[in-house]
Amino acid sequence: MRDAGCDSNAPPVTAFPGELLIWLAASFPVGGFAYSQGLETAVGRDWVRDRETLAGWLAAVLEHGALRNDLVLVSLIMRAPDREAVVALAELAVMLQPSAERHGETVGQGLGFVQAFEAAWCDDGASPFADLSSVTLPVALAVAARRHGIRAGATLEGYAIANLNNLISAAIRLGVVGQFDGQRVMARLLPRLRTICEHAMTATEDDLGSATYGADLASMLHETQTTRLFRS
Repeated sequence: MRDAGCDSNAPPVTAFPGELLIWLAASFPVGGFAYSQGLETAVGRDWVRDRETLAGWLAAVLEHGALRNDLVLVSLIMRAPDREAVVALAELAVMLQPSAERHGETVGQGLGFVQAFEAAWCDDGASPFADLSSVTLPVALAVAARRHGIRAGATLEGYAIANLNNLISAAIRLGVVGQFDGQRVMARLLPRLRTICEHAMTATEDDLGSATYGADLASMLHETQTTRLFRS
């Protein structure tokens, strides 16, 4: 996977920078473990009930839903020509959220990322988020990666893997799959994930949009669900 606009003879990304691994780790304090993106509702209504249905749900989110949009936004921000374009994309990312809980999830995690980044990664005191009024998680990661000169290819793949891993972890806690089946789902999705990341490298704003009505509906229904383990 190569960064758009780079020398075609440049070597492909074969390793993830340490910073990226830290920012995407479960220990980085963004609170991702508390959210399921509507998956809890899908499990409760038997839309997701085993390894096959989980794989199908996650594949749809990756190929046609929120995760695909996130990847396009990450790529656009990392290729943005100037700060004005970054600010506009950050505002667009907030407006693209399909429900109140999904808005709260991504903005809440974005705020957590910004606070942790500014506390530990801004030694010069200059925050790359100072002029951004509201930041979603993918925007926060893209801005941080851009500041540190991390390649877009690694950032996209890392974000996608972390996002799917969090949903698989939620599915395990909901009792849909065990840990081994969770890894089987991840292994099955990885080739397609890399293809989606490759496409995102050259995507434009016209490529933004989703068609995962079930996932969006699940996130809305979750708002009034009586018993909840997750916040979305």
